[in-house]
Amino acid sequence: MMKNTLKVVLLTSMLPFAASAAQELTPWYVGGGLGVNNYEPSCDQKTMKVCGEDDPYAWDVFGGYLFNEYVGIELGYRDLGRAEWTDYSNKRNDVGARGMSLGFVGFYPLADKWSLSAEAGALNYLISNKKEYNTEYYSDSGIAPYLGAGIGYNFTDNLKLQAKYRRYENLDEEKWNTVSMESNYWGLELSYRFGASTPAPVAAPVAVAPVVVPLGDDDKDGVTNNIDKCPDTPSTHKVDATGCSVYENVTTKYDLGGILFANDSAEIRAGSFADLEKLADHLTKYPQHTVSVQGHASNVGKAEYNMKLSERRAVAVASALNKKYGISISRINSVGYGVTKPVMQGSSAEANRVNRRIEAIVTGTEKRVVLR
Repeated sequence: MMKNTLKVVLLTSMLPFAASAAQELTPWYVGGGLGVNNYEPSCDQKTMKVCGEDDPYAWDVFGGYLFNEYVGIELGYRDLGRAEWTDYSNKRNDVGARGMSLGFVGFYPLADKWSLSAEAGALNYLISNKKEYNTEYYSDSGIAPYLGAGIGYNFTDNLKLQAKYRRYENLDEEKWNTVSMESNYWGLELSYRFGASTPAPVAAPVAVAPVVVPLGDDDKDGVTNNIDKCPDTPSTHKVDATGCSVYENVTTKYDLGGILFANDSAEIRAGSFADLEKLADHLTKYPQHTVSVQGHASNVGKAEYNMKLSERRAVAVASALNKKYGISISRINSVGYGVTKPVMQGSSAEANRVNRRIEAIVTGTEKRVVLR
């Protein structure tokens, strides 16, 4: 019983950044990463006729300083790769963003050398576009905020491998107003922390009378009662080192339907406002959700005209959500797809009727408990 008690006490006290050795690690570290980046809405831009490479490789190098074992700051250089497309003039284009980054990073240690991380900062980017095999070139620069999260594993006190996700906002080329993008990055990063750890001096053995402490685990979650801050956790929940349920943020997309338009019209019909009001009620109820208003057209007439018509339909619905129902314009994105995404193929009367539409795609992030 005494041996089991000592094992439990030792295991629950071990964290990846806090060992029983006397630490002489420095606060400085360096590293590099490699992954895949996805620009969005990339091939959804109105100037893009044919989409090419849309998930380029991306890489970064960085150096950091830890204020303590939980908070630090990182300076780096990041190249998000280049996406390709062909526009309606049959010119080949590509676009890429790169530049210096600066941000704060936080760590949350878990047992067995694992840790979670979160980061926030800004990328001082240069975004460039080359047309027709480098015969035309233009670029712009700006500041793009980013947020990130990751999970890491310490192979040693110095060497850590992390799986990273980052979200970049407002990667815009505003000089010529050609592209307006966000970016999602997934990748792996390897970092090295300078310094070394030295074992703590071993104290001379002292005779101590054995004391047996009954620990117990009433809710059977693997965390003993003496350190369990959530003693009634359901048995199906995954728990952290303190016995409390672990939660994760899950992004979910909801198709909340759409409305139809008359031929060659971007005016919202009176009978469609009931459906529009349902969408506005949902966005009011869930203020953290955003909506993408996607306009479409029937396959009648020229493709270029139908593309602009679909954009006007999307803008009309977005404007109504903002002005009539008070939904913030920052939560609404409008985009036109022309005739490229029909719900019914062909040019029959019925196909034309159902293809003259907008669709509302709502995106929300929900906090859910992680199950065992």
